[in-house]
Amino acid sequence: MSFSIMLQGTSSNVGKSIVTTALCRIFKQDGYRPVPFKAQNMALNSYVTKDGGEMGRAQVAQAEAAGLEPDVLMNPVLLKPTGNASSQIIVLGKAVGTMSASEYHQGYSLKALGVVQESLEKLQANYDMVVIEGAGSPAEVNLKANDIVNMRVAKLIQAPVLLIADIDRGGALASVVGTLELLEPEERDLVKGIIINKFRGDIKLLEPALTFLEEKTGKPVVGVLPYMDKHGIDDEDSVVLDEKSSKELADLDIAVVRLPKISNFTDFDALAREEDVSLRYVKSAQELGNPDLVILPGSKNTTEDLLFLKESGLEKSIIKLNKQGTPIIGICGGYQMLGQEVRDPEHTESNLDSLAGLNLLPLITIFEAEKITRQVQVRAQDNQFLGMNYTGESMTGYEIHAGRTYYTQEVRKAFVVDRSDQSGVLDGAISENGLVMGTYVHGIFDNDGLRRCLLNSLRQAKGLEELANQQDSASLKEQAYEKLANSVRANLDMAKIYQVMGLK
Repeated sequence: MSFSIMLQGTSSNVGKSIVTTALCRIFKQDGYRPVPFKAQNMALNSYVTKDGGEMGRAQVAQAEAAGLEPDVLMNPVLLKPTGNASSQIIVLGKAVGTMSASEYHQGYSLKALGVVQESLEKLQANYDMVVIEGAGSPAEVNLKANDIVNMRVAKLIQAPVLLIADIDRGGALASVVGTLELLEPEERDLVKGIIINKFRGDIKLLEPALTFLEEKTGKPVVGVLPYMDKHGIDDEDSVVLDEKSSKELADLDIAVVRLPKISNFTDFDALAREEDVSLRYVKSAQELGNPDLVILPGSKNTTEDLLFLKESGLEKSIIKLNKQGTPIIGICGGYQMLGQEVRDPEHTESNLDSLAGLNLLPLITIFEAEKITRQVQVRAQDNQFLGMNYTGESMTGYEIHAGRTYYTQEVRKAFVVDRSDQSGVLDGAISENGLVMGTYVHGIFDNDGLRRCLLNSLRQAKGLEELANQQDSASLKEQAYEKLANSVRANLDMAKIYQVMGLK
């Protein structure tokens, strides 16, 4: 028999993902086999599973917290925004097309309900409990008719629901009362408790409000969670980038260009955690300043983001900095932008046939309709970026890209990639002067040896002493899940949660 619990919110970004992650680890600590589930996710940050499927990053973190290998069944429908009011639709890990918001919500979403239900049934058959995350708010009356992620899922399996409100943004009590008021009686009955999230201050001052909330709604408050800053777990929504710059003063200043369609910004979390790094996300030439390293990240729409670089003045500033000796790294879409030209003959990303790149690497990229998604093993053989001379084996990463890149002259490659179907594939490029590097491999900075070698090369350029490896990324992530679970457990009535799930 499989049990379930569902986390819904009064709005987006109230903490549904992080509480779901915490419960996955708590249930694992308590000896159960939990599995996360989110029927439909919208995010620019995605991940590639071992079998090449694409899924939301939040469900990957939740799977890791549960001690599981990520599986597209945990997130059967993924929406990746490509432009204004349109998204690429990914079902069970594979792209099925691009649709406008109206096309999706008014025509396609309910067609995907069968896939959602089948995925959920498979997880129920194989795990002790399913920890389900909703999206946005269940009370969006304009979207409810075609909803496949909130109350429709809860009603499918009669999952008890915990409603989360963010008290840090204000209006938490009104948002809880208003949300419950807008639900249908059957839906309201499924809500078994309320969680107040992101609380700062003296809990005693909040107690009268909690009593009022319980009396007004008839629902128990099962926990008040403290504001948890820098929990060290992967974020998914780009809204967090407003808060994501790391410590202001450090030996090394790294600027990541915050592209409008930035994707997979979790690539840089390991850099931000280093004690000698101040990592900034910049949106203008003025913000860019004079960093020690500039990174062009991945993009869901390389052409549009390349236009942004040109129109904002960032292109000229980046080229100028590079001529003055500042190193540049491009990841995936950022790598494509560093070349001489991007071409889109099938108009997969925009109406433009082609667009000139930054011309910092001798290559062109041509977009194709079919997207490449795969995990890879990575080797470095005397990588000469910044004179690192780095050689490393057994590194890991993944690729997500529609573009195919072709070199216009001989060039030093950045890495050697081993794929499931092919070994020894040369990846990326390094400029002749060693100051520009591009690669298709996401997650490359999660490899501790390469990351520290890169940072020590930057330190050496500034006349600073080299540092030894300061972090083990895998261990730090595991510690973060434990710390999160312990904090949430201490502030939730777990006995009550087990009770509403039908467990002792």
